Amino acid sequence: MLIVLTTTSSFEEAEKLAELIVNDKLAACVQILPQMTSIYFWVGKIVREAEHLLLIKTLEEKFMELETFLSLNHPYEVPEIVALTAENVSEKYLEWMTDYLQ
Repeated sequence: MLIVLTTTSSFEEAEKLAELIVNDKLAACVQILPQMTSIYFWVGKIVREAEHLLLIKTLEEKFMELETFLSLNHPYEVPEIVALTAENVSEKYLEWMTDYLQ
C-alpha cells in the first residue's frame, strides 16, 4: 500500500481531485486535511501559501497511473507527488482497498 501526498491551494481543488481519483479507481480513499501553511522555494524566492494536504491511499501498482493523472489534472505547474510506503497495514483494510481497486 502507498500513501501519496499532494497539496492544493483550495479546498475546492482538493475535493475535485479527490473525487476524480476515487471515481477513476486510482485510490480507494483520499483524505483532505484542513488548511495549513506551506513555506517553499519557487521561481527564485521563498513563498508562504495556504494549502490543503491530500492523503491518497492506493496500491503500488496504481502509482504510475495516479502520477500521470495528477501531472495532467493538478492545477499546479509542478505538483507535489510523493509516495510513502505503508509498511504495516491491517489485513481487512488492505483487502477492502484491493477489492475496490481491482
